Amino acid sequence: MKLVIATPLYPPEIGGPATYSRLLEEGLPMKGIEVELVKFSEVRHLPKLIRHYVYYRRVLRAARGADAVLALDPVSVGLPAMKAAKKAGKPFVVKIVGDYAWEQGVQRFGIEQELDDFVQTPQKSFFVRRLQEIQTRVAAAATRVVVPSPYLQDIVIEWGIPKENISVICNGIALPSQIPTFQKKDGEFLIVSAGRRVPWKGFEAIERVAEMHTDWRTFIASGLPRIEALSWMKTADVFVLNSRYEGFPHALIEAMTIGTPVIATDTRFHRALITQGETGLLVSPGDDSALEQALMETRRDPSAARARALTAEKRMNDFSLPHMLDATARLLKSL
Repeated sequence: MKLVIATPLYPPEIGGPATYSRLLEEGLPMKGIEVELVKFSEVRHLPKLIRHYVYYRRVLRAARGADAVLALDPVSVGLPAMKAAKKAGKPFVVKIVGDYAWEQGVQRFGIEQELDDFVQTPQKSFFVRRLQEIQTRVAAAATRVVVPSPYLQDIVIEWGIPKENISVICNGIALPSQIPTFQKKDGEFLIVSAGRRVPWKGFEAIERVAEMHTDWRTFIASGLPRIEALSWMKTADVFVLNSRYEGFPHALIEAMTIGTPVIATDTRFHRALITQGETGLLVSPGDDSALEQALMETRRDPSAARARALTAEKRMNDFSLPHMLDATARLLKSL
């Protein structure tokens, strides 16, 4: 089988699609699937409309000699890849790791709703409605929609996509065999978080709480090479994901796999990973006091925090790379 992957990012670019595309490129050939990547980064320097047309032509050229097309987002590469797959007469699969219209709405168009409310409310902004239309159109045209979590499956169902057209395949976590650590100051309590600097991540609250304690230090691993971000996670006394929303909490799973104690917001996408007091600590979203109390508990009893981290580490097998590659290969071959 030959697969074309349309990816918005590729290493050395930073981000989930970059990591995921590399893992598929290296892992699927061992499952009997030849991979050809079409990278949006190679046309990003062109003017907007031109870049998407040129990208469409590149995907179409690759798709003519392939058995299927997989797009790693529903808008920037998803729309041209969908059109190319249709033109070439090939099955089209799209991976959806978040609601692009909501994310852009929060960052650029003044959307203040949480995602669960957003998907059930008609939007006033023309640009937000247009993005919703595009991502829904691409998902509806797909032979199969892949999501990394049951939570995102429910979000895509709210778009109007039938549940039977959606496959949940958790992202695989592949960690380097050697992750270096940094040197901490004596007596320092190091709090690390990671991710893009976007409003829903809650980094400011972590920094605000830590500033009230002279021996606490916060480091936000944002925009760093992956190995450097992992090194901060491994060095940390605690990893905090204070996010209001995660389609797939990649950084949290990495921290738990590394064996770092974790604190996360008590939301559906984190509750599926963390058992309160057993594999980590959960705090109410937007509650600085609860976050501070959880950090103080971790600081006060490091032995209990390490015990929770060890239990969490043993439960991370579902997010192994072989598990993800097997499930992905089975899906693609079923087309």
